[in-house]
Parts: sequence; structure tokens; C-alpha cells
Amino acid sequence: MVLPILKYGHPALRQKGARVEKITPPIRQLIEDLLATMYAAAGVGLAAQQVGHALQLTVIDVRGVKDRPSSLELAGKPADVGGFMPLVLFNPIVTPLDNPIAGPEGCLSFPEIFADIARPESVHVVGMNEKGERIEFRCGGLLARAVQHEADHLHGILFIDRMSNEIKKELKHQLDQLQQASKEELRKKAKP
Repeated sequence: MVLPILKYGHPALRQKGARVEKITPPIRQLIEDLLATMYAAAGVGLAAQQVGHALQLTVIDVRGVKDRPSSLELAGKPADVGGFMPLVLFNPIVTPLDNPIAGPEGCLSFPEIFADIARPESVHVVGMNEKGERIEFRCGGLLARAVQHEADHLHGILFIDRMSNEIKKELKHQLDQLQQASKEELRKKAKP
């Protein structure tokens, strides 16, 4: 089922996700819903917080992006990124492997807002997959950027928190409007 994506200003986006230790039927359903929602919104990643669940769960699929390549290593050997997608990732621990470089990012919780964000070009990731198995991989390019962006969501960190003050100033009007609209929507839902 396609779920509504929470927009900037909703408090759920700032919640730190609880670790997931067991794959239960409701968690399986949430994975399906996250994937359906991400694909419907033409995104490359979606975190549980973005649909109102404070869990360390994200889904990623970079297969549709041709102009921003990704790299993947499994057990120290190059692997096919497409064969690894969609990626369901629980409780990720992300370790940077090199210095940050600026690159373009957007976020489904910030429609039509894009900015260059500095992140390491490649990372080492340890987590759990949808079968409850430990997974470990290294990735670069867009996949590394998506993993870092989504891992931030799982800790209540938004991509605007990684923006330079200069970029935030340029986007201030759009961000204020988006935040105000989210708060207004919450007020309407709270009224009996």
C-alpha cells in the first residue's frame, strides 16, 4: 500500500528510530509499503520515519538512475548493484571510507528542494536485511550517498542539517513554507 510521505515540519521526521531485532509480519508489511511508496514517489530511498514509524528501517533502490553511477563490493569483490536492489536495511552502521565531497541531493519529505551536500564518496555498511540476516558491504557513488542520507533519517537527522548556512539561507523561504504547511495539516488533523 502506498503511504503518505511526511513533509518537513512533521515531528516524526526528527524521531530516532528504535532498533529492529526481529522480522515480524507487521515489519514485513511495512517493508512492502515502504517499497511501494518509494516507487510511487519516484524516489531512490525511503526511511520508516518518513511514513511515521520510528524504526531503524530503510529501503533503497538506485537501479533507475543512469546519470549517477553506484559501486558495490561484497566480501571485498566488486558486485552488481542491480542484483543487490532493492536494498532493505535495518539498524545500519555506516563508516566513511574517504573525505566528503559535495553532490546533489533531494528528499521526498522536501518536495522540489535540492542542494549540494558534502558526504564521503564511499562507505562501509553493516546491518540486517529483510530475512533478518547480517549484511556487510562497501559502496560508492549514488548508493553511498543514498545509504548515508537514509541512515541519517533513522537518527532524526535531515538533509537540511547537512546543508551549508549559505544554502539554508537561499532556501529559507521554501523551507519555512513547507514547515508551515506541515504544521497546519497537523493542526487540522488534531481538531475533533
